[in-house]
Amino acid sequence: MDGGGDVAMTPAGLDWKFSQVFGERAAGEEVQEVDVISAIEFDKAGDHLATGDRGGRVVLFERTDQTNYGVHRRVLEGMDCSSSRHPEYRYKTEFQSHEPEFDYLKSLEIEEKINKIKWCQTANSSLFLLSTNDKTIKFWKVQEKKIKKICNFNLDPSKQLRNGFICSSNAPTSLRLPMVTSHDTSLLARCRRTFAHAHDYHINSISNNSDGETFISADDLRINLWNLEINSQSFNIVDMKPANMEDLTEVITSADFHPSHCNMLAYSSSKGSIRLLDLRQSALCDNHSKLFEEHEPPGSRSFFTDIISSISDLKFAKGGRYILSRDYMTLKLWDINMDSGPVATFQVHEHLKSKLSDLYENDSIFDKFECCLSGDGQRVASGSYSNLFRVFGCSEGSSEATALEATKNPTSRRQIQTSPRFLRSPSNYSQAVTRRGSENSGVDINGTSYDFSTKLLHLAWHPNENLIACAASNSLYMYYA
Repeated sequence: MDGGGDVAMTPAGLDWKFSQVFGERAAGEEVQEVDVISAIEFDKAGDHLATGDRGGRVVLFERTDQTNYGVHRRVLEGMDCSSSRHPEYRYKTEFQSHEPEFDYLKSLEIEEKINKIKWCQTANSSLFLLSTNDKTIKFWKVQEKKIKKICNFNLDPSKQLRNGFICSSNAPTSLRLPMVTSHDTSLLARCRRTFAHAHDYHINSISNNSDGETFISADDLRINLWNLEINSQSFNIVDMKPANMEDLTEVITSADFHPSHCNMLAYSSSKGSIRLLDLRQSALCDNHSKLFEEHEPPGSRSFFTDIISSISDLKFAKGGRYILSRDYMTLKLWDINMDSGPVATFQVHEHLKSKLSDLYENDSIFDKFECCLSGDGQRVASGSYSNLFRVFGCSEGSSEATALEATKNPTSRRQIQTSPRFLRSPSNYSQAVTRRGSENSGVDINGTSYDFSTKLLHLAWHPNENLIACAASNSLYMYYA
């Protein structure tokens, strides 16, 4: 499966290697809560990477292996050989995006934690991005500024005046016109606009539209449509708030715009369903175009069913035909042309099913894991506990299922699986793909106990290369294949 919806040759399993780490903590070093990474996002070209943390800071990284890379690649293509280069990044700049606030009307503290970051279209070598905490979205412009200095003074600044008078030795023989000269450059981050006071509940998603002019923001009950140039008003396109809050049965958990159709977007709910919307049908999208959900077999429901079926993240594939969703236990791949059920299901930590009571007691069952797809649509990835993340192949005939730990010396752990068939049509849905990362009860793949205090919630896949950036506490790890 690729992003455009075509079946490709079954790719070989990737051999993942450690690339870089930023912010690695020393042994025994205590991590400050404000330094924990809470958002990761590559830009559209993969030339820049942004991270946000619980302290409200946004840190930018830039790709460093671009120098003569185009020439280098053309030479290799002419020699009919492949490049062993992989993307490498360096620290670029950081800025304070959000500060802690207090809502006096509701007596509510608003955390500075960055929930989501989204890159916008670049212009004139400047970088633009959106960042949001629970209540406020900010539109940032990051650009290089030349440091200007005034020189060619008539008086030598190093020589002091005596009692406010000029010494004869320091008196100018002729008048000169001071000049402004440019020296070094520095990066300046400036908040262009602030989008506030439009959400009563915590913002869980922001997503840019392919038109480059608008974006959406979603909280538990509403989705608003904004114009990047107008922060005084937004349009409410989804409103799930019932007249009586006691009748509330589900909430919005994530939302994403279609990558190429500016009129289409999808949002997920706490009931495990995904709704596809078409903005051409109605200004207020109370009625969805399509509903994607998987029905539980009769008699399989339990107290935890609704909790673990809640979707924590969803993303469109690059071509826009497929949607990847993550609930607590699984990754699911959906074809937007097939609403009878997911075309593939990947078990991330099936062995925890017997531990749901313990997970509920320590609140781990409410952890919200993110998911991502490779640029070619051949693989999907998501995080787990013990700082593990898992990569699954989702092309026809692929049995790839790899788990890696976010360390400088990751151990690639593959599971041998029967080659499942990747479904293409609703008529084949009864043979839906289900793949498991591990079947051992209560232990990880190596047979060791899971550490629920170390969890890998946030990760992102480079849009054009096999490179994954993931956050383990305050450290940013990168792996390539």
